[in-house]
Amino acid sequence: MTTFKALLLEMENDELRASVKELEPAALPAGEVLIRVAYSSLNYKDGLAVTGAAKVVRSFPMVPGIDLAGTVEESSLPEYKPGDSVVLTGWGIGESHWGGFAQLARAKAGWLVPLPAGLSLKQAMGIGTAGFTAMLCVMALENHGLTPAAGEVVVTGATGGVGSLAAAILANLGYRVVASTGRAEAHDYLKSLGVAEIIGREVLGAPSKRPMESARWAGAVDSVGGDTLSTLIKQMAPRASVAACGNAGGIGLNTTVLPFILRGVNLLGIDSVMCPPDVRREAWQRLARDLPLAALEQAIQVVPLAEVVSLSEQIIKGQVRGRTVIDVNA
Repeated sequence: MTTFKALLLEMENDELRASVKELEPAALPAGEVLIRVAYSSLNYKDGLAVTGAAKVVRSFPMVPGIDLAGTVEESSLPEYKPGDSVVLTGWGIGESHWGGFAQLARAKAGWLVPLPAGLSLKQAMGIGTAGFTAMLCVMALENHGLTPAAGEVVVTGATGGVGSLAAAILANLGYRVVASTGRAEAHDYLKSLGVAEIIGREVLGAPSKRPMESARWAGAVDSVGGDTLSTLIKQMAPRASVAACGNAGGIGLNTTVLPFILRGVNLLGIDSVMCPPDVRREAWQRLARDLPLAALEQAIQVVPLAEVVSLSEQIIKGQVRGRTVIDVNA
């Protein structure tokens, strides 16, 4: 490949510009493995980076895209050889290291995960950081004692990438899932994922002055943060846990110590970016096993690289449902 196509972010006169360009492989940053990218995916963080709505990217030029899946072209280490199918999420790609919105990428071997058996490269990017984060949430809740017999599990931001895949995984594992969303038109979609009940986002999003409320939830996956997370903490059952993984509703957290010391509530922070390699591999194996592929296919839309800029505006406004897979070769 003498040149490759990439979405490049450039800063000119304090103005962020995003455009698809033809680049030479020599422009790629250093890395032990050269990957021919097949697919990437669009995440909320990608939307922030491409639009400049938040300072996700601090050095330019930068190829955004925090996920990629593809085939090894070259490797200087024995762990990977040409032809191997690999997945890469996190580790700062698309933020401080050129990412997945390109036909070629270089990366450290230790960042990669072999594509799990039973998944295609497209399906892996249908999962992407969102599904990977969802599985880390489920694993964390399980590690703190959650079982289907414990009671209801609530998922906030349920039509987003993390929320929809978390709901599908939990439902497939036998949990009674309650989805919180502000999108009435998505109710049928959520039901198709196995959701048992749907509540409006205002139910959890309205600020409460009480330090604790009636206990309901045996577990929670929260991608919203802000007032929603504050309310969730007050409504958790004794010794129940909240897996917190997002801040679409704000970074503030208004709470007291009472839910923690009177009910033994656990607040579990989920970091998918610097997650250790052994946990990554376990999570991807669990995804191949526990995420129903029929539900995954319903959540996926595939779009060409040229549409990333316009879709980035939509995703930060909460207007993108499910998972958007980017075909970088289209």
